[in-house]
Order: sequence, then C-alpha cells, then structure tokens
Amino acid sequence: MKPECSTKKFVFQGLGKRKVEGRFDGGTITTDGGALFLREVENRFGVLRQFADCFRDYRDGDLIEHTVFELVAQRVYALALGYEDLNDHESLRGDPMLALLAGKRDPRGQDRIRARDKGKALAGKSTLNRLELTPADANGNSRYKKIVAQGEAIENCFVDLFLQLTAQRPRRIVLDLDATDDPLHGKQEGRFFHGYYQQYCYLPLYVFCGDHLLCAKLRQANGDVAEGVVAELERIVGRIRQRWPQVPIVLRADSGFCREAIMAWCEANGVDYLLGLAKNERLKRAMAQELTQAKRLYEQSGEPSRVYKDFTYRTLESWSRERRVVGKAEHLEKGSNPRLVVTSLSAEAIDAKTLYERDYCGRGEMENRIKEQQLFLFADRTSTAMMRSNQLRLWFSSVAYVLLNAFRQVALVETEMEQAQCDTIRLRLLKLGAVVQVSVRRVVLRLASGCPYQELLAAAYRNLQRALPLRC
Repeated sequence: MKPECSTKKFVFQGLGKRKVEGRFDGGTITTDGGALFLREVENRFGVLRQFADCFRDYRDGDLIEHTVFELVAQRVYALALGYEDLNDHESLRGDPMLALLAGKRDPRGQDRIRARDKGKALAGKSTLNRLELTPADANGNSRYKKIVAQGEAIENCFVDLFLQLTAQRPRRIVLDLDATDDPLHGKQEGRFFHGYYQQYCYLPLYVFCGDHLLCAKLRQANGDVAEGVVAELERIVGRIRQRWPQVPIVLRADSGFCREAIMAWCEANGVDYLLGLAKNERLKRAMAQELTQAKRLYEQSGEPSRVYKDFTYRTLESWSRERRVVGKAEHLEKGSNPRLVVTSLSAEAIDAKTLYERDYCGRGEMENRIKEQQLFLFADRTSTAMMRSNQLRLWFSSVAYVLLNAFRQVALVETEMEQAQCDTIRLRLLKLGAVVQVSVRRVVLRLASGCPYQELLAAAYRNLQRALPLRC
C-alpha cells in the first residue's frame, strides 16, 4: 500500500495487524527538556547575566518587549542546544521552553502588544540581527540599532567568570595559547588568504586554562600568529593576580608563539613559559649525538625510541639572552623526528623528560576544547559583513561553551560524563522530549518516561543543589 501523507497525518508501514500513524497534534512538546539544567547553572553562577551586563542599552525602556538579558539568553541557549543560525529563531520564537530559559514571564507570548506577535514570546531573527550589527558608536539617537556590545568589558568578563567558577585557589595556573583558522566564504571585512591553511580565513586567538576559556579574539589572517599576545597576557595575568597574587603562572604554546617579545615579557613579569621551538641546522647539530643514539636504539628494538637532551641556546640575532632548551631526539619507522621546547623552568625544578612528556604535551588537550567550540557550538559562523559583528558571534559561541563547561564541571562531576564533549552532553542530557504545561501558577515539564539517563540526570540535579546558593 502506498503511504499517505498530509500536513496533519502520516500513515507509515504497519506493525503486524496494527496501523502506524503520525500526527502533529501532541500539544506543546519540546525536544529540549534537559535545558532546564543549564538554566539552573545560570541561576547559580550568572554566566549570561554577567555577559549581558557588558552591553549598553540606549533603547527607550517603555517601548521595548525584550530586555538585553532576554535577547542574549535566547541567542546563547539556542547555540548550546544546537540552533546555530538566526533564521532558526523565526520558528523558535514560539517555543515556550526557550522562552522559559530566556526568563520570559509570559512564556506563551499571550501578552504581546501586537496581534501579529501573539503566541510568540521571543524575539525574531530581525531583532537578534540588530543586536549583532549595532556599531560601536551607536547611541540613543540611532534609529534601529541601539544595543552596544562593549568589547573590553566582554573580554574581561571571560576572565572574571574563570575566577568565579574556580572555587579553590589553584596550586598553579597554566595558560594555553593557540590560534586556529576560521574559514571565510564571502567578502567579510578583514578577510585574507592564509598560505598555510590555503584559504581565506580569520585567525582567532584562544587562551584556555584547563577547560576554562579566558580569551577568544578574532583576528585578521595577514599578521603573525603571535600578534597581540603580549597585550592579552598583560590583561589576563593582571586580573588573575588581583585575585591570587602568589599563584605561579605558566604560559604554554607551540612554536608559533616562540617570540622574543613574549618570552621577555614573561621573564619581566614573573611568568614561566614552555614554548615549542622550531628546528634549524644549529639545533640539529647540537642534538646530533642524541639523534644517533635514538636511531641505534630503534634499530636494536624495532620500537620508537626517544633520547632527551637538556642544554642552553641563544639565537644569533633575535633572542636577548641564553635560555634553557629541551630537545627530544626521536626515531620512528619513518625516520628521525626531533622536537624542541624552550622554557624558563629550571632543570632543578623539572627534568627534561617530564617537562616534555607531561607538561608540554599536555597542551594538546586545548585543541580539543577549540574543536568543541568550532564544531559543536558554531564558533565559525562568522558570516556577517563586518568584523565587529563576527567577533560578537564568536563571543556568543564562547559564552555557550562557558555555560556548558560549567554544567560539566559542577553538575556532572564524579559521573560517567564528567569528561564528555559538548555535543555528547547535548544529545544525551539536553535533547529530551517533554510536554510543556503552562498555567497561572506554574510551568510543568513532563519529561519522557523512557529517558535512559534518568539516574545520571538525578545525580546532576543533586550536584547542582549542592553548588553555590541561587543568585538574587
């Protein structure tokens, strides 16, 4: 039998003697029932509230229906739940679940002023678009775009959130720096062709401390990868030391950030560094004996072999002083594979092998955090014409990451998903079917009885209840 379909009813292949039909008549049902746990994180730590405070609103308060917090919350929660584009919000604006997350007192939108907006509690794509495209010099006399994102305040907000979400004074702080390509497919402001990535792109700078994001800076791709790093370090380290003046800080990055200006700044400001060092002929000659030894060990065992060398080195022109270098002479099936790092950490404090294998190689985890944000939280949706608005999109994605990471670290601690990636958290814990019932006195979500992660969500709820008190 040929299946029948209409906008109201779908007839599928039967199950034995039973007919199988589908209808869009289930009532108010959401696919994002687990997002209430993200709202609990927000209520305790105020991630979105502090981010929204970084916007200056020049609108007439008597003429608006969406506060800055509601607009920001709508945008960030949607990213966390997998809705990457502004166009999605034309359908989402009628979703009472997202309205509940954004703090709308009327989640069904029945009190909207205009008849055309009845039943749509949230802002549409045009309103959110104006939020993104507001220029820096907008004011109360501007016609449409009057909500100004204050870049400096937003940048400092990420550091402040890290300090607040880190409950105990750490033994030491390791700042991981990295840059990545953000491909561009249009004529965006600041686009340049990058020879290494073989495409037009931006080159955003990221700074992480463990899983915590401290900086997401959109940059043009025509400059040095280390451009602007010293200024970011001055800002970030300065704010950290206001809170913990005695905590040791270590800077860690690959060879793209091995620059005299960065190392000199660290040495002048009491920050240790551990940076990759590009190979050259002088360095290869300095490690010749170790490379030969590693090759001999490989020939004897047939297994990859490593020999470490600890020595001092200074470039012919660019460095201002001699510095400690740790070299890894490695021999693999494909041949010699030397690697080097330069560091301010002394040999007495840490030996060469531990420094390279534990401390330096540990920076690879940061790359997973960047991939999380780009692949699962849509940090690469920088498709507006202006670089300022693309930076704001990157910040929206970054705040969504901070919110999800706070949920991971607080609610999922000591559970099977405490190391889960953002997409796994979304799929298993946030994307839950639920019936939404809104009455005068309460909002009830009837979650799917067949959810296989009920015990895990119960543990997450208990962890959240034990977290910091609710914010006022």
